[in-house]
Amino acid sequence: MTPDPSTAAAWWRDAVIYQIYPRSFADANGDGVGDLPGVTARLEHVAALGVDAIWLSPFYRSPMADAGYDVADYREVDPVFGDLGDAERLVARAHDLGLRVLVDLVPNHTSDEHAWFRAALAASPLSPERERYVFRDGRGPRGEEPPNNWSSMFGGPAWTRVNEADHTPGQWYLHLFDSRQPDLNWQHPQVRAEFLDILRFWLDRGVDGFRVDVANALVKQEGLPDWDPIAALEKFGAEDAPVPPMWDQDEVHEIYRTWRDVVDSYDPAGSRILVAEAWVEPPTRLARYVRGDEMHQAFNFNYLGASWEADSLRQAVERSITANHAVGAPTTWVLSNHDVVRHATRFATARPGDHIGIGIGPRDPQPDATLGLRRARAASALMLALPGSAYLYQGEELGLPEHTTLPDEARQDPTWFRTDGGLVGRDGCRVPIPWHADAPAFGFNTTGATWLPQPPSYGELAADRQAGVAGSTLELYRAALRLRRELALGLGELTWDTTLGNERVVALRRTTPAGEILVLTNLGDQPVPVPKGMRVVLSTDDQLPAGPAVGADVTVWAIPDSRSPAGGPPT
Repeated sequence: MTPDPSTAAAWWRDAVIYQIYPRSFADANGDGVGDLPGVTARLEHVAALGVDAIWLSPFYRSPMADAGYDVADYREVDPVFGDLGDAERLVARAHDLGLRVLVDLVPNHTSDEHAWFRAALAASPLSPERERYVFRDGRGPRGEEPPNNWSSMFGGPAWTRVNEADHTPGQWYLHLFDSRQPDLNWQHPQVRAEFLDILRFWLDRGVDGFRVDVANALVKQEGLPDWDPIAALEKFGAEDAPVPPMWDQDEVHEIYRTWRDVVDSYDPAGSRILVAEAWVEPPTRLARYVRGDEMHQAFNFNYLGASWEADSLRQAVERSITANHAVGAPTTWVLSNHDVVRHATRFATARPGDHIGIGIGPRDPQPDATLGLRRARAASALMLALPGSAYLYQGEELGLPEHTTLPDEARQDPTWFRTDGGLVGRDGCRVPIPWHADAPAFGFNTTGATWLPQPPSYGELAADRQAGVAGSTLELYRAALRLRRELALGLGELTWDTTLGNERVVALRRTTPAGEILVLTNLGDQPVPVPKGMRVVLSTDDQLPAGPAVGADVTVWAIPDSRSPAGGPPT
């Protein structure tokens, strides 16, 4: 079925959106790398979960120095993923299944193989070609030092020096990420015009919106001053914390207002959306990205980074909802994506936030997979009960853990190489997902080839081993997403329930158009009773039937005894 036009303007406010990392979702041609035809062939699995939309990580033409986040041509599909016709067929099939489609847009930087950057390297300093990027003369008597002290997010300095046409060392160019990802100069009118045209190109092909990569990075502070990140840590997250000169500059919001005009021009009803990936603190500054004339959603990384502690989770929820409510925007929740350790592994470590973007390798302490999965199921059910929108990362509905024993020789993340192996990076969360336990590559393709090796544990977690099995993580997600829709959990109000008198329990009441729902997440080690008069309709405990008590690391949803969800009791 096609998306319901009667809810078009509001769909994103309480939507559940499923992230597809095409390289690792499904491989139709058997070369070991996932592709767009593979995604299209597996879309029924996504639709059957009960989500509203998909978000596709980049599939544009790229030399793949950073798995496609180094774009050489924003209007072409890389041959490893297929062609433009495959992209159009994917969008059409998704729409047939009632799924909207968001695509990734990478505006902060291009590939060093982009035509613009090749022209910049061939041109002289101060040329128009170089003005589209951030080129500067170096410091020191002969310009031998970088223009400032900024560091790359992948390790090492954020500047690389070029050789000029006469083969002598010349200017430096800025790259907040890998050296093969030069930053664009967003003060340049041609850069701004180019991306407005790119938006139109994909909107013309029917996409329903864009997830905007590092949306907070486009504008840099005038003069590119040095920055002391260690001193800034003392005030991290505070309302008066200093704003880094390379992130979250006020001028970036003007850019997104022009983008919003373009998106709205395609659909005045407001059903096409912009989503910010912006690692911004505090939540009040993040909320600026979702003001009424800018973006529709912004990922809540404050919540993603919360520890498995009741106080940490409550504070993250409260701060986020309060900040977004002030600008009339819903909150967008997320627990895992292609840049962070999967939460089925993260929550099995002592300090979950320590591993975000860094990874866990074979020489690190290994997590308890059973504990991690139990907590991940509870965390997911808590997230799906919160008001607003939620994002799922492919494979989390199977309970997939991080691949924490990936061999060094298999690694491809530039973080691994730029830190000389000091940080293992993000490969562990990007491993191809399992579809069939007894098939080559667990059903990722028919040849058994995979661009990253899969751990043996993925076999028992394959989709075919979980489908129809009561208590499996896949069936838990299906039940939770069905009930979330029936109980209208993405809408309505949230209040904290303090009547239990247990500080290790996150207890909240949801008042939605469908009535009242009690949500309990027990982060302690002792069972917690469900209040009298409430009936459990969802429990993440796969060992015991839903009963009068909530076990350790378990979430339950409960409704008054007098009520029954429209679809009956969950499976």
